[in-house]
Amino acid sequence: MEEKFRQNASNSIKIVLFGPESTGKTTLSKQLAKHYNALWVPEYMREYLQKKWDTDKKVCTYEDLIPIAVGQMKLENEIMKESGGILFCDTNLLEIKVYSEAYYNGSVPEMIRKFSLKNSYDLYLLTYIDIPWIPDDLRDKPYQREEMFLRFKESLDENKCNYIILKGDAESRFKKAIKTIDQLIEK
Repeated sequence: MEEKFRQNASNSIKIVLFGPESTGKTTLSKQLAKHYNALWVPEYMREYLQKKWDTDKKVCTYEDLIPIAVGQMKLENEIMKESGGILFCDTNLLEIKVYSEAYYNGSVPEMIRKFSLKNSYDLYLLTYIDIPWIPDDLRDKPYQREEMFLRFKESLDENKCNYIILKGDAESRFKKAIKTIDQLIEK
């Protein structure tokens, strides 16, 4: 079972868009992938939960976390095979861990806890909550954005992850991300 959570080896620079819901992660990850002519890994959790909602009008349960994590890593590993330079990930296991802690009173499935720290990424782009909330079927914490942002930031700090915070409008975020990624590439 462990192999389903393990990140395959790669020489690609791996960058994660990270943060609370409705903070522009998907939009920015697509823009950055296009800018760098790179590949993008979508958020499997959104696809999985949208299907569940559309079928049964049911929300995420603790039991959904393992299949979501397995699906995310499968998708990341498949796309990583095709990546030759930079890989943008719209989420990762550490994000799933943060959500698990927030929604399930600190409880996290052991495999997600273990591999959220084992799998490595070169840079996290932590998106701030200063853009408008856009409701949809799955988003449910419009009044807890600050609390959620702090949870995401604390997880990066606790795990000594390399990250920057992206604030401001879409153009400001994009420019700051490019500047930071260019510096990373130069190293």
